[in-house]
Amino acid sequence: MPKAPVIFWFRQDLRLADNPGLTAAVRAGAVLPVYILDDENAGKWRMGAASRWWLEQALARLNDSLGGTLSCFVGAADQLLPELVRQSGAGEVFWNRCYEPWRISRDKKLKQRLTEQGIKVHSYNASLLWEPWEILKKDGTPYQVFTPYFRKGCLSVPPPKPLPPPAQAEFISGNLDALLCPRLEPLPVRPWHDKLAARWAVGEQQAGLALEDFLRDRLQGYKEGRDYLADDHVSRLSPHLHFGEISPRQVWQGALRAGLEAGCEADLDHFLSELAWREFSHYLLYYFPQLPEHCFNAKFEDFPWQRDAMAFDAWKWGETGYPLVDAGMRELWETGTMHNRARMITASFLVKNQLVDWRMGQEWFWDCLVDADLASNSFGWQWVAGSGADAVPYFRIFNPVTQGKKFDPDGRYVRRYIPELRRLPDRYLHAPWEASTEVLAEAGVRLGRDYPQPVVNLQTSREKALAAFHSLKRS
Repeated sequence: MPKAPVIFWFRQDLRLADNPGLTAAVRAGAVLPVYILDDENAGKWRMGAASRWWLEQALARLNDSLGGTLSCFVGAADQLLPELVRQSGAGEVFWNRCYEPWRISRDKKLKQRLTEQGIKVHSYNASLLWEPWEILKKDGTPYQVFTPYFRKGCLSVPPPKPLPPPAQAEFISGNLDALLCPRLEPLPVRPWHDKLAARWAVGEQQAGLALEDFLRDRLQGYKEGRDYLADDHVSRLSPHLHFGEISPRQVWQGALRAGLEAGCEADLDHFLSELAWREFSHYLLYYFPQLPEHCFNAKFEDFPWQRDAMAFDAWKWGETGYPLVDAGMRELWETGTMHNRARMITASFLVKNQLVDWRMGQEWFWDCLVDADLASNSFGWQWVAGSGADAVPYFRIFNPVTQGKKFDPDGRYVRRYIPELRRLPDRYLHAPWEASTEVLAEAGVRLGRDYPQPVVNLQTSREKALAAFHSLKRS
């Protein structure tokens, strides 16, 4: 009698190498690989448009790696997966754990349901360097400050070494009646997603090449170079990590090897700490599942945030009149990503200079980022807003003019995304309103027509934000 197949449920682990759940499934028998797009349980955190574009490409590449055996479905996974088990006759189900609150809740119910039906369920860690419950303070409580979390917690628990792709794997496709999903991407109203294909190469193989490229050419100089907006000292690995085309263990081990061989320990340490910041965001979301919707520091719930539609539209379309802010927002729209320093500057401008609720910015990033990650996105926005764990002090308000002069001194970043200002001299590029009428005319710029006038005054808006914060402290 032939042995029953097993199901491996792909989620945020769209790869073959260093995939503990898949490796275990292959050892158990012939594997029926499935993917389920579960918008029903995700609710408001269903994937945004940019993520759906990436997902469609990633699943196509994964299907190639699996010899065309991947079955994709749309619907509630806690309903679909038991039906797939019934139709296929599978006796075991394997998956790798996810850590968003809605997934944890769904997975617990699903595991209980399958177990009650006599189905063995196996889950593994493929997305994080450390399980959240592995890194705790001496009193058993979670860390809320990054440095002790990383230095005292993480570095005392070396992450496991990556696994090779499973050997002698047998992947099969089942004759399944559930709703097959040949296309997962609803086209956005504005077809900006067409530009993404020219920007990104998707899939496990491309993720490996991206890591090699970064370690070879850009790890050295990373500590200082990552702050300069036009330079190429960033890794561009975040979407590959989010979709699991590469694992954090592969990145960690690869960086360790390359950094030590090159003798750039300071750059290596900084890059590893950035990987640990990613871990910290997932760690906090695990222990504080309210993070995406409620201020971590509860007193900020009384902050007089505004939901100003006009101010928000000027920000999201890159029309604030502040070139560095606008360049960042246009980079997001054109590429599906944004330089990390630009993320901090644009977020600070929205929540502090415009006093718009950080949750509105979070939702826009969620739709536009190819690396939209619930933990990193909510943690990052709360960090800038001052309401999060280990957050930047509220009185630290990024000045886009001084930041531009420091981190985009020759204006290459601004000119790349705001070509209407390309002829302005460097001296005025980050503050075009300071240029004389003659200088503006020579550059072909008419403020208010070719490029917006500033939507707020930096000094008065800063004072207004600080006054709001101080009134909050007194309440």
